[in-house]
Amino acid sequence: MAIYAVQWSPFHGKIFLTCSADWTVKLWDHDVSDPIMSFDLGCSVGAICWSPYSSTVFAAVTSDGKCHVFDLADNKTEALSAQKITKKARLTSVRFNTKDPILLIGDDRGVTHTLKLSPNLRKNRNPPEDKVIGSEEWQRARMENLLSVSAG
Repeated sequence: MAIYAVQWSPFHGKIFLTCSADWTVKLWDHDVSDPIMSFDLGCSVGAICWSPYSSTVFAAVTSDGKCHVFDLADNKTEALSAQKITKKARLTSVRFNTKDPILLIGDDRGVTHTLKLSPNLRKNRNPPEDKVIGSEEWQRARMENLLSVSAG
C-alpha cells in the first residue's frame, strides 16, 4: 500500500512516523526493520505531523474527514481526540503552529481548516524545574523511555 507521508521526530533523530493507504500510522526506529507501534485509523491516512512542543504528541488526518491527535505519554493505543472536520472532503495535510495551540488542516477541495487545541491536548511538557537538562534533551529522554517501555 502507498505511503502518503513520512516525518522525522523533531526531538529524536532515529524516530519517524509514516502514514498510508492501509489505514495505519506507524512509529519507526530507523535501526529496526519492523514498526515499534502501529495505529489503525479505520480509513486511508493522508498526512501526519509531530508536535513541536512534545516528543510524544502527533496528529494524523484521514480520508473520512477526521483529525486524530495522539499523546503516547498518555495513551499508547488510541488517539486522545478524533474529531470530524468535514463531511465530504478528504483531509490531505496537517501542521501544528509552533507558538500557539492551533492545528491547520487542508483538504482535497482546497479548504484550510483551523482548530484550536483543547487544554488537555496542548500540555507543554517541559522538564521539572529541579531538572538540570535542557528541554530538547528532556523530550528526547521522554521518547527513549516510551520506546523502552514499548520494547519490553
